[in-house]
Amino acid sequence: MPKNDNFFSKTDMEPVLPPRKLAPGRLVIASHNAGKVREINALVAPYGIEAISADTLGLPVPVEDEKTFLGNAAIKARAAATASGLPALADDSGMEVAALDGRPGVHTADWAETPDGRDFYVAMERVWRELEESGSTDHSARFVCCLCLAWPDGHIESFLGKVEGSIKYPPRGKMGFGFDPVFVPAGYLKTFAELDPDTKHAISHRADAFAKLTKACLED
Repeated sequence: MPKNDNFFSKTDMEPVLPPRKLAPGRLVIASHNAGKVREINALVAPYGIEAISADTLGLPVPVEDEKTFLGNAAIKARAAATASGLPALADDSGMEVAALDGRPGVHTADWAETPDGRDFYVAMERVWRELEESGSTDHSARFVCCLCLAWPDGHIESFLGKVEGSIKYPPRGKMGFGFDPVFVPAGYLKTFAELDPDTKHAISHRADAFAKLTKACLED
């Protein structure tokens, strides 16, 4: 599996500063997905924070042209914080397949693009086809999520979450979204699309990243 875990590391010459705490108040979620905003609002509300969407504020969608999850999440978070004058949270996530050298990675959503819109069954078939063409018996994969919390003054805190697993084909299950029907998390026999949503959310890459953000920026 490609090693992107260290892209938050600092050199020995850089001072290690404590993470900045997020004060109670409004937090812009750099997303136009209402469901995601509701989910995040439920997580931050106990800390006196109100999540509002970039869509509600009429903020433009920035171009995501970086080559890492961190880069794209930072673009979205910084753009929302600068435009709104409020702290902003953004995420970028995707699936990395070991035998495909980490692809689709940051291009996960792009693999689902068709003339008629996004179709992740097309993307899942492509992943399986390329796995077979590679001749590899290694079907290990992982979901990765990078959360970036940005302030209007340019300060940013970043957190990486992941969940390891493997690719199973054909797709199974109707719950979840994206590549969930072909991803079996380590230690389980069911795909993310077959697991109870509460179980999936408790072990997901996004839950891992949120736990790190909460510990660093929300808890005393």
